[in-house]
Amino acid sequence: MKILNIGSMNLDYVYSVDHIVQPGETQATYGMNVFLGGKGINQSIACAKAGAEVYQAGMIGEDGAVFLEACKEYGVNGDYIRTISEKTGHAIIQIDRNAQNCILLYGGANVKLTEAYIDEVIAGFDKGDILLLQNEVNNLPYIVDKAYEKGMQIALNPSPFNEAILAVDLSKISLFLMNEVEGEQITGKKDPEEIITAVQEKFPNTKIVLTLGKDGAMYAEGQQRYFQPIFKVEAVDTTAAGDTFTGYFLAGMLEGMSVQDILYMSAKASSIAVTRQGAVPSIPYRKEVTGE
Repeated sequence: MKILNIGSMNLDYVYSVDHIVQPGETQATYGMNVFLGGKGINQSIACAKAGAEVYQAGMIGEDGAVFLEACKEYGVNGDYIRTISEKTGHAIIQIDRNAQNCILLYGGANVKLTEAYIDEVIAGFDKGDILLLQNEVNNLPYIVDKAYEKGMQIALNPSPFNEAILAVDLSKISLFLMNEVEGEQITGKKDPEEIITAVQEKFPNTKIVLTLGKDGAMYAEGQQRYFQPIFKVEAVDTTAAGDTFTGYFLAGMLEGMSVQDILYMSAKASSIAVTRQGAVPSIPYRKEVTGE
């Protein structure tokens, strides 16, 4: 089995500012960096660093060649990535002196996926393979329907949560990977147990991974419940925590590990990631997590 991730690839332009710019104001920045971003590529790299066979699919512009280079560097198969005339998706991010941020997101090539392209990609995969999705590309309902017809296991990280998620036939999802905010947005509940119960009432055949920040993570499948506490560390940047957890969880699934072992490995990997700056660079390799 293998993992197909039809997901976003963004160039993140991060500006360091004294304060978030106001309407009509011009402000000089005191730093600018460009990072690889997008939940799609972050989660693919996490899968690869965890040791899984993973294929990244999606669209980039001619300014996005760096993503093909990153796939080669980190062991992600980028054969399904297509370059089109549209600009690569990007984000303009202001971070002020108090670490508050504001973000402008331009979908660009990420939201130019055609049905013909989706058909071409899914044709390369088999029943039982895992399809990983987030909500940063277009045509999500069509992707889910086609993968379901193929008999793929569909893992959905419903982020960001908006009307596009509600347009998907969520009964076709095999596994939800979500945090407590997304859980509340889907169910209207705040308590973790109530979130899980509400999801199971709506989608009784779906497995659930619910991450709870400092309170750990929960897994539910039917009547089974598993809980994993966090590893206490000094966090410096939590940007990649969720994407790291997702990548390691799916890698463990692919290997047939027990749920409790998968949760333990995923939580440990996330605990390492938050002690480092950045997204992709912070994601640990498997040997750092297992010590092997």
